Amino acid sequence: MKTLSLTTMAMTMATGLAIAETVNFDDMKTGAPPPGWTATQTGSGSAKWAVEKDDSAPSKPNVLKQSGQATFPVCIKDDTSLKDGFVEVKFKPVSGKEDRAGGVIWRTRDANNYYIFRANAAEGNAVLYKTVNGKRTPLDIVGRTGGYGVKETVASGQWHTLRVEFAGNRFKAYFDGKHLFDVEDTTFTGVGKVGVWTKADSVTLFDDFVFGGKQ
Repeated sequence: MKTLSLTTMAMTMATGLAIAETVNFDDMKTGAPPPGWTATQTGSGSAKWAVEKDDSAPSKPNVLKQSGQATFPVCIKDDTSLKDGFVEVKFKPVSGKEDRAGGVIWRTRDANNYYIFRANAAEGNAVLYKTVNGKRTPLDIVGRTGGYGVKETVASGQWHTLRVEFAGNRFKAYFDGKHLFDVEDTTFTGVGKVGVWTKADSVTLFDDFVFGGKQ
């Protein structure tokens, strides 16, 4: 169900040391949501989260798949409680007429309150938001006022990696190993859960979900 990494990851001087825990979904029952996760959504519609076998999985055989349709499908890992640390996932945007997106969430209070960093193959960009009482708002990038994230090529049908490092009010966003930007915000300052996110009719696969807290 989950495995602890064999290495202690040195993140940065600012965030200190963290023990990384990886969930690869490989020993979970297929055709059902992952045990120990809350498979739900923000807003209306009907999200469909299930562990499925996929031959393209970075760590075979299984992935976590979202194939329903809702405002913002979210899947939250129940036993997590992080204030400062990181969250990372591999994701593959498969299809979607309205959207083709995947993201990570952190400092999650519930399905309506969390931070989210996502990349979108339909729009070709990467954006960091806060969701407060179900309303999603993009956050300004450090050093720039206004705008909407950054343009970024996000290929459909390919695996990508999203990562956020968070410490205090500062968040560092990475896509495919490249640092894109920083954001500062104080809406959610306490501990919260981590998880994954999609939008609308995005059919998205997730694998190798990794997270760790500051020690």
